[in-house]
Amino acid sequence: MSRQVAVIAFGGNVLIGPDDHGTMEEQRSNADDAARMLLEVLKRDYEMVLVHGNGPQVGNILIRVEESSTKIPPSTLDICVADTEGSMGYLIELALRNRLRRAGMEKELVTLVTEVEVSADDTAFQNPTKPIGPFYTKFRARMMEEEFGWQMVEDSGRGYRRVVPSPKPVRILQADVARRLLDQGLVVNVAGGGGIPVSFDDEGMMHGEEAVIDKDYSASLMASALEADLFVILTGVARVCVDFGRPTQRALDVITVDKARRLLDEGQFPPGSMGPKIRASIDFLESGGKEVIITSPEMFVPAMDGRSGTRIRKEK
Repeated sequence: MSRQVAVIAFGGNVLIGPDDHGTMEEQRSNADDAARMLLEVLKRDYEMVLVHGNGPQVGNILIRVEESSTKIPPSTLDICVADTEGSMGYLIELALRNRLRRAGMEKELVTLVTEVEVSADDTAFQNPTKPIGPFYTKFRARMMEEEFGWQMVEDSGRGYRRVVPSPKPVRILQADVARRLLDQGLVVNVAGGGGIPVSFDDEGMMHGEEAVIDKDYSASLMASALEADLFVILTGVARVCVDFGRPTQRALDVITVDKARRLLDEGQFPPGSMGPKIRASIDFLESGGKEVIITSPEMFVPAMDGRSGTRIRKEK
């Protein structure tokens, strides 16, 4: 491919913000804002691949399931992820297609319902830590444990929540399909929500897993498979900081992959926040990637122009 490839990873909160009610009107408006931002990538003559998160969306599905539990059996997590890949992909396509039309640009788009392989031997399956879904009373939590075998934990006095494994992705099954579509000039939305977690048994049969995959790791794997020129991770801060939340807090402009690894080892980037994004960046760069930008959606365009964001590169 002659043109450059950019892989953009963004969370599900781009469509449902922390202060939103999650209405379709809000989501369509937020999708339009996201599309306006993403259009800037295409204007810079990149081919573009999107990987979105789905935390708020899967959470809403699980709340609906709980509220209708006397009428409808609960959905498994692989099905919940597949649901959000389709619905969120549609909203993103709708908004971006209209933005392209207003800009007088011709570009086709496609959303892939994507399976992502995880290892059944991943230690995450022995130690589920990812809280999902609604809060339950202690009585209801014990009932779910007995009836479905779920693992429940008390969450800061707010009630009980289900925790599930979050294994590392091993392989994106549709990676080659995404590459072929990208070669034809399409914008490809792939591995939404980190992808549908699947594993294979000894006979080669595929099975869905009750797990969730971090979308940043899947996006990094996708960027590596496509030999992308640029990997962008959108998050809640304009720049990555060291000593975050302390008087000595300092924003990082450009750092090498070696420095990123050293800061990670020093505990600067906690597992529940910036840690996975830094690890995903390191994975991409160590597999041959050129550059990572970490920034907020609001500062995305300035970051693309080198005026904001944190850049991570192999060398200075």
